Amino acid sequence: MMTCRPLITLAGVLLASAPFAQASTADDAYIAGYAAAALKHDLKLDMAALPVKDGVITLPVANLTSAQRAEASKVLSEIPGVSAVKIAETSLEESREVATAEGETSTVTIAESLILPTGLLPTGHLFKPLLADPRWAHFSAAYRNYQSNNFDGRNIASVSFGETIPFYRANIGLSTAQWEAGIQAGVFSDFNLDAASSDLVNTDFIASLYSSVRSGQFSAFGRLYHQSSHLGDEFLLRKLDTKFERVNLSYEGVDLKLSYELPYGVRVYGGGGGLFHREPAALKKWSTQYGIEFRSPWRLDFASMRPIIAADFKNYDENNWSTDISARAGMEFDNSKVLGRKLQIMVEYFNGFTPSGQFYKDKVEYVGLGAHYHF
Repeated sequence: MMTCRPLITLAGVLLASAPFAQASTADDAYIAGYAAAALKHDLKLDMAALPVKDGVITLPVANLTSAQRAEASKVLSEIPGVSAVKIAETSLEESREVATAEGETSTVTIAESLILPTGLLPTGHLFKPLLADPRWAHFSAAYRNYQSNNFDGRNIASVSFGETIPFYRANIGLSTAQWEAGIQAGVFSDFNLDAASSDLVNTDFIASLYSSVRSGQFSAFGRLYHQSSHLGDEFLLRKLDTKFERVNLSYEGVDLKLSYELPYGVRVYGGGGGLFHREPAALKKWSTQYGIEFRSPWRLDFASMRPIIAADFKNYDENNWSTDISARAGMEFDNSKVLGRKLQIMVEYFNGFTPSGQFYKDKVEYVGLGAHYHF
């Protein structure tokens, strides 16, 4: 019988960032020169002082028409090495003052938006990951200590493997709005560290087709998804002499989330969804989700890190609309990247009905510490 070792997985995820740290391949000075030449040649715009930081071009649009904004952002986003185009509501003169100021390459603006590269398999995401959602597909490893009785043990290691992958992205007409479509998939597993062999307890599989749109600070994410839940072999063997009853939990559904980014790194979001195929059939259909996040626009330069705080709330008709609370807070390390993902270290708190599928009727409370990677 296979023995699961979640602690080895956790250590591997944490150590991977050291030997494989990836430096940016885009040369900002080259991109700045390329951008100036492209705008001059294609659009007859003289904007030679565009600031570029880590492959992100800041485009001042105060003196541009709506058509010029769309055309300029399209031209710049297609330059090799550009990761995004930041639309800033400033004038060309103000942009040049910023660009020529010593050591100053970016500013925090109240009204700004990002234009991402278009085409097949583009980089980035129009809808940013939900930092505190326990079932948002990404790579993570966490230790959790349950404060209340839970389904199996008080010390649990939880890992997830997955990502949101855009297949195609395009602009919407002659505007700075964009849309994309792709897949989102994730595997979420819990291991009982109190068991002799760190038994696998539960694994949830989620796969979906999604589409998202973005216009300025507004973004939306809709998906058609499947979720199924499975118990570990070691867990089932230990429960043979009990009256534990396995649930064949599997369902398909649709949901929609809307998001708006406020000044200074604050984001709010909300939405809901429903199930159209359910097993067991008695499972109720409807749910809501909403939350708030803070991604600090100010970086602590001595460690290249920035604070992040998030809270996610879910209500299910199945649980009489009681509120499940997931909160996380920690640091994002800008200079620690593995395959393009930023490393986040966060403490976490959860109180509500467990997101671990087989035990969805159990109410739990836990605190934990986790490492997270997002593209």
